[in-house]
Amino acid sequence: MNLIIDVGNTRIKAAVFENDRLVELVVFNHDELLNEVERIRQRFNITRGIISSVAALSESMLRKLQEKCSLLILNSETRIPFNNKYGTPKTLGVDRIAAMANAAVAFKGKNVLVIDAGTCITYDFMNSNGDYIGGAISPGIEMRYKALHHFTSKLPLLSQIEAAKEIGNTTEGSIHSGVIHAILHEVKGFISSYENKNKDLTIVLTGGDTNFLAKQLKSSIFANPNFVLEGLNAILIYNK
Repeated sequence: MNLIIDVGNTRIKAAVFENDRLVELVVFNHDELLNEVERIRQRFNITRGIISSVAALSESMLRKLQEKCSLLILNSETRIPFNNKYGTPKTLGVDRIAAMANAAVAFKGKNVLVIDAGTCITYDFMNSNGDYIGGAISPGIEMRYKALHHFTSKLPLLSQIEAAKEIGNTTEGSIHSGVIHAILHEVKGFISSYENKNKDLTIVLTGGDTNFLAKQLKSSIFANPNFVLEGLNAILIYNK
């Protein structure tokens, strides 16, 4: 079985795949990484693994993980199942690499736009030839709330709500409207722009805010919060 570790800015996801089937998924804090990996190893017959990290992991931590399981460390030199046409491939985030790997495998021969809504919102495009062209990076929902509070003297720090009125009649309501509706308009705008330029576009929504955004978007999209994990597993299989 394959162990997949996705180290994000906020939390860590660890998944176990049997071939391409997800059989276990846990989400935990950074300081729990070694304990969670050991717990997974005791429950499953792990034969190989892959780790992707957008947050820095120490060499010491990587050594300890390698002692528990033989891990492929995803970076810009790792073999991938698509053509990377990014202008600065060494700076391309490993989460974006993983998402494009899954796009290449799951939607081979199609134009694909992957929207990953997490700490940041990333937009990544792959054409029908399997060429990854690039995309965009935008602040995520929580980051926008924090920015409004941090860079002003009086605006309160709010948390995301399920739905916001388009016209806020209080300061809090106006903040919710500004954050939520700005993101919805942004996402819809990107989708419309890509659809106008690319026929038969497949749109995938993933990341921590997948369910929240999917409820409010009327576009025909594939909502899959585990898309990046599946991409990491696809890269591991590709490097077998």
